Amino acid sequence: MTALIIDDEKHCRDVLSLLITRYCPTVQVVASCSSGTEGQTAVETLRPDLVFLDIEMPGMNGFEMLEACRYKDFRVIFTTAFNEYAIKAIRHNALDYILKPIDKDELVQAVAKAEQAQLTNAPTQVEQLLGYLQNQRAGGRIALPTLEGLQIIHSEEIYYCESDGGYTRFMLKNGQIILISKTLKEVEEVLETKGFCRVHHSYLINLRYVQRYIRGDGGEVVMANNKALPVSRNKKQEFLGLLEKI
Repeated sequence: MTALIIDDEKHCRDVLSLLITRYCPTVQVVASCSSGTEGQTAVETLRPDLVFLDIEMPGMNGFEMLEACRYKDFRVIFTTAFNEYAIKAIRHNALDYILKPIDKDELVQAVAKAEQAQLTNAPTQVEQLLGYLQNQRAGGRIALPTLEGLQIIHSEEIYYCESDGGYTRFMLKNGQIILISKTLKEVEEVLETKGFCRVHHSYLINLRYVQRYIRGDGGEVVMANNKALPVSRNKKQEFLGLLEKI
């Protein structure tokens, strides 16, 4: 099988290439790419049987790269740690993933499954995964009741939600703030299946946009907009457990 490695971290690419050479003699790495854009070009040009793909890359991430590829007739093995949204998508479509640091036994297993799928001419995983992701995105839209009417947004546009008595304030990626007349508990019931976590009685955060966690009694979480939010002691373990899967 011909294979591509696509990962923005050089050390990860080098280690994976070495492990494949040592333990997967039926796989030939034909290119190693440092970005989604470079990976897309390599896929179109080399048409590999197998792609080892990282998800979280700057610029074009792994899912966006797969969407951009015109050629999609290859198997995929994801090589990263993911948030719950990505894990659910990958498992739903019976795709393989290997958590970093990569274990050689897990690598050998994943390659064996890819080879078996190739022999049985199974339907392309990539098309199935992208179809699933599109359906999930459509289902990620929510309607916020404002004074002017309903504002439709996607859950991925939200950094975090903040309680304000019987109201909830939505902090969006574009800097917009939307206040609605629903409690944070009511909002949590809608968003908890979309990658959000209640870290404090006043805050519900989007795990996609966590930049770092600062240790403490409960600690603090710093979001992508550089806003530091408190984490309560009774929410700390649940939050850290989810954070480890991102």
